[in-house]
Amino acid sequence: MLNVGKIEEGFVLDHIKAGKSLSLYEHLQLDKLDCTVAIIKNARSNKMGKKDILKVECDLDMLDLDILAFIDHNITVNVIKNGEIVSKKELVLPRQIRNVIKCRNPRCITSIEQGLPHIFILSDEEKEIYRCKYCEEKYAESAK
Repeated sequence: MLNVGKIEEGFVLDHIKAGKSLSLYEHLQLDKLDCTVAIIKNARSNKMGKKDILKVECDLDMLDLDILAFIDHNITVNVIKNGEIVSKKELVLPRQIRNVIKCRNPRCITSIEQGLPHIFILSDEEKEIYRCKYCEEKYAESAK
């Protein structure tokens, strides 16, 4: 049995789809933060079968909850203070995401204007569909 020690101050991202933790690590840019990160892959889960877990020992303000919610809004965010869970943050799909995904439409202005931010707007919350702000190209889920 693997035992990863508890953290004193930070957050634990639980119920991550198995195999998605490294993608989350990159998107949240945890490699650029000076903090301790534990990545647990393919942990047993009664609810999901298998899951990933990220334990991060740093301030929650360092975490972009919009990026996290866009990638998977079913992830549980446990806030840790003095080694105990003090709250759980609920994730909701962000209305807009900026520079997380890129528009794949070759005729989009973002492919010509290199400095332009890639902005996607939530167009259908129920189906979780995002569209490019400039050309309305639908975001393809496979790029996540």
